Amino acid sequence: MKQDKPDPERAPYDPMPYGPPEVGVGPWPGPWPEGPGSEVYDAGLLAGGDRRNVVDRYRYWTMEAIVADLDTRRHGFHVAIENWQHDFNIGTIVRTANAFLAAEVHIVGNRRWNRRGAMVTDRYQHVRHHPTVEELREHLDGLDDRGGVPLLGIDNLPGSQHLETMRLPERVCFLFGQEGPGLSDAARDACAGTFSIAQFGSTRSINASAAAAIAMHSWVVRHADLTSEEAWRG
Repeated sequence: MKQDKPDPERAPYDPMPYGPPEVGVGPWPGPWPEGPGSEVYDAGLLAGGDRRNVVDRYRYWTMEAIVADLDTRRHGFHVAIENWQHDFNIGTIVRTANAFLAAEVHIVGNRRWNRRGAMVTDRYQHVRHHPTVEELREHLDGLDDRGGVPLLGIDNLPGSQHLETMRLPERVCFLFGQEGPGLSDAARDACAGTFSIAQFGSTRSINASAAAAIAMHSWVVRHADLTSEEAWRG
């Protein structure tokens, strides 16, 4: 069956280059916003429309205004990923961290990472690089005056606690290893503890980005304010 060519006018991150047009809105109808609060709007988006991968409340906002608003209510958990093999899961983990409003995402190891899976959400999510896991640990230790942020690794290791039954702290950084080898020896040594996700089938492990999503959602279930209007429900 013949397939149409992708529309060259679509954004490069459009996940559906062949079907219906992108989601979003066209040019702002009527007079443009003025007065107090109008500084959040982007003139180019008002004129040309907003087809970005953002929720409706941020339509026509500048990127800087969106980040500033997110910064007023970021959650207390961080996410860190070791990057020694340019793992393609990193982009997906960044996108999920943005969805659950992580405080920061930390890339440990190689500075360059595959951003394709992030769907441009790295523009709105604070992403910090650390050459080694020891430097990540030092950064987390200095974040506040309450003893820092504990670093918990996910790995199916003897002695790991079950994520399903452990008491997740409100301030925490989840550390994930590479797909396949898991956490490096240095990462395991830097962690205050490790946890595993309960599995019942024949596979030895689940995908790293899936594990990260489960861990972040477990934090949300325990600590996030789900009654707030900020909890987007679609």
